[in-house]
Amino acid sequence: MASRIKFTGKIKALLLAVFVLTLLLCNIAEYFATPPLSDKEETVTVEIKKGLPLTQVADTLLFYRVIKNKKYFIYWAKLLGYETRLKAGLFQVPKNLNELQVLKYLIKAPPKEIYVTLIEGWDNHQIGAALAKKIGISSVKFDSLCRDEAFIRELGIEEPTVLGYLLPDTYAFLWGTSEKKIIRFMVNRTKEIFKSDSVRAAIKKNNMTMHDVLTLASIVEGEAILDEERPIIASVYYNRLNRGMRLQADPTIQFIIKGPPRRLLLKDLEIDSPYNTYKYKGLPPGPINNPGKLSILAAVFPAQTKYLFFVARGDGSHIFSRTAKEHARAKKKFDKIRRQVRREKKKARNVN
Repeated sequence: MASRIKFTGKIKALLLAVFVLTLLLCNIAEYFATPPLSDKEETVTVEIKKGLPLTQVADTLLFYRVIKNKKYFIYWAKLLGYETRLKAGLFQVPKNLNELQVLKYLIKAPPKEIYVTLIEGWDNHQIGAALAKKIGISSVKFDSLCRDEAFIRELGIEEPTVLGYLLPDTYAFLWGTSEKKIIRFMVNRTKEIFKSDSVRAAIKKNNMTMHDVLTLASIVEGEAILDEERPIIASVYYNRLNRGMRLQADPTIQFIIKGPPRRLLLKDLEIDSPYNTYKYKGLPPGPINNPGKLSILAAVFPAQTKYLFFVARGDGSHIFSRTAKEHARAKKKFDKIRRQVRREKKKARNVN
């Protein structure tokens, strides 16, 4: 029969100490280690604003319940020299991290990108409002920069505003990206369209400038609903310009009138403004909105037509005409549809 090992009090105490020390070291190692993160990890979305001192960053994390002890977080940040390395932005912070792990995560993790869709035909104010809502910029500062002539000159634009130069699209921006960076980025995206040899050659052939193209494209944007009609609508305006006719573009009148779009009245067509294309020949002084890429390309490469007029069908498409007589017939047809729609609406209201 095997003899039993007898443990003295000292040996027992030593083994207990080793066990406790090992456990302590494991806990310390676990505290300092950043656990592996998976896509299924439950997270908390945290916004760290620009220019916040360390104490306010800690208050923010405490508010979102990402950390439990503000003092520990500040202690580790100062001890490790991370105080100045904390970034502003929107972060997806995993739950159940300790203060040190949260700190290390924020130092390494990239801020979250946010997708924002900017609609073709929007003006600068609408774009600024959408960006303010989505990524936290100042819409007031954005609007101001869009009219800041010194900043606009830095962008290589010799105009009083960047209206027409902010290319609408779906973008991925970091939370809190500066207003200047966003404007510069969007203007550069517009300019990229004009870099190809074919675009430059077409602009030269049409005796246009980039500003002229963007101005015409903004009118096309205001008129077109169907993409396939954009080059045809552009051709109508080119044909009118080449004949010395007034453009008579309704979107330019809508641009003059304050408030949301409405049905135009005869008195609106008499407003004295260089943007009134019913009153003055040629292109207006500048874009009336921010056109999308398809409208810009339509203004660069218009369809080859002899159309001089167009009128809506009522379904989003248009009837194009070469003569005033054809146009009058098409307009009469559309007016009939419009009256029918009004009658049906009135009838529906009476029923309700």
